[in-house]
Amino acid sequence: MIKLNLGCGKKNFGKDWEHIDGSTYSHIKSHDIVNLPYEENSVDLIYASHVFEYFDREEATDVLNKWKKVLKPEGVLRLAVPDFEASAKLYVEKGYPLSKFLGPFFGKWKMTEDNTIYHKTVYDFNDLKQILENNNFTNVKKWDWREVDHGLFDDYSQAYLPHMDKDNGTLISLNVECNKPIYENE
Repeated sequence: MIKLNLGCGKKNFGKDWEHIDGSTYSHIKSHDIVNLPYEENSVDLIYASHVFEYFDREEATDVLNKWKKVLKPEGVLRLAVPDFEASAKLYVEKGYPLSKFLGPFFGKWKMTEDNTIYHKTVYDFNDLKQILENNNFTNVKKWDWREVDHGLFDDYSQAYLPHMDKDNGTLISLNVECNKPIYENE
């Protein structure tokens, strides 16, 4: 089984995963998270936690098509992105200050000394679902970090307010998965 962790940074999910990131950690297999070094229809699972928002809406279509190309038919694409709806509710209804949302919405990551990347968009479930369906993904649904094998590793898919309050807080990560169709015109 081929499982990819895209944009993993220092997070190492172990030998059952292949890690792809722009960093130079020893567990990184490849550095290009868009043009994946895999044959068509060869990957079982692509996981990208708080990576997809670094692509704007036009880039997103190209990225999804490249990822879908390497997925096996019925392969899983599992995304985690900042959740605009959950954050907006916390801001309006609970009075959280804007400063709590600047990182998730306008985050930046210093890739190299002279290359810093920034978040380019935000999503709510309906919006992300529509984009995935428009790119021929099927079975779009939310996933729970407690029910996946990589849920043992605390990453941004487990982002809560108040910070780290996983029992009483509000999840501000939108965790969505979908499948590559068996037939592309499905």
